[in-house]
Amino acid sequence: MFFSIIIPLYNRPQEIDELLTTLTKQTYTQFEVLVIEDGSVNDAKEIVASYADRLDVKYFFKPNEGQGFTRNFGFERAKGDYFVIFDSDCLIPEDYLEIVSAYLFEHQLDAYGGPDAAHQTFTPVQKAISYAMTSPFTTGGIRGNKKHVGQFHPRSFNMGVSRKVWEKVGGFILTRLGEDIEYSIRIHENGFKIGLIPAAKVYHKRRTSFSQFYKQLHFFGRARINIYKHFPKELKLIHFFPAVATVGMMLTILFNIFYWPLAYVCNFIVGLYFLLIFFHAWQVNKSIKIAFLSVIASFIQLTAYGLGFIQDLFKRVIFKQS
Repeated sequence: MFFSIIIPLYNRPQEIDELLTTLTKQTYTQFEVLVIEDGSVNDAKEIVASYADRLDVKYFFKPNEGQGFTRNFGFERAKGDYFVIFDSDCLIPEDYLEIVSAYLFEHQLDAYGGPDAAHQTFTPVQKAISYAMTSPFTTGGIRGNKKHVGQFHPRSFNMGVSRKVWEKVGGFILTRLGEDIEYSIRIHENGFKIGLIPAAKVYHKRRTSFSQFYKQLHFFGRARINIYKHFPKELKLIHFFPAVATVGMMLTILFNIFYWPLAYVCNFIVGLYFLLIFFHAWQVNKSIKIAFLSVIASFIQLTAYGLGFIQDLFKRVIFKQS
């Protein structure tokens, strides 16, 4: 099996340098790499060219359209039997393609997704963010594992589709706001087999600060409503949890100011929840500092996603604005 690795890139030359370095170490070597610069001001042309003697790599520059349509640009030019999509802020374990090729050979998946994890070189903040996005005690924990709700929808930081999926379904019809989930749903609807490859993990750096993480998760909350507008049946009860938790924490603040009897109950529930996260994160990362930062990251994950969800729920669903 020959793989085409497709990486959209926007003003992140340092990230693509680190990602390409990990690809030079792959134990499975039947692959090409397509880096598509999406209208960047700070391009990575010279960095990508420096890998020409170590990788079968091609560089393209196109006007800015967003990551979804940029991946389509790569699909149109890919030679592989299977297209693998990575975000530019990922590091790839050296046995990744070997794991994927063996699993696909045995299970005959038409599309797949894999989980993410924190690399040992990540900063404490990045490790805390990774915890929040993979913990069983946050909504991040339902992404990229066997306990997902309903159909499994691969996420575009670590996703693969076969050439026959591309030929029948086409590519992304959204370029942002949940484009990967929408694409996964259409793949399902066309009768293709999608599955999780648990061992095919990537190290996803995500964002390097809590302010960047907030913006990203707020965007994710809005994206869930965008998916609902296309596929109403895909909005599950679990997707309301961050919004409900956000409202609950707002009420807790108000009760502490105006009504102490209910404040005691709310403080106990909120405190217990974040203590659970603290001790679990401490157990996972073996660091009190990362455990403390994980509480902050989990709070941001819930509230940023919840506020984005509430914003577009009122704007696009209740008030019917475009």
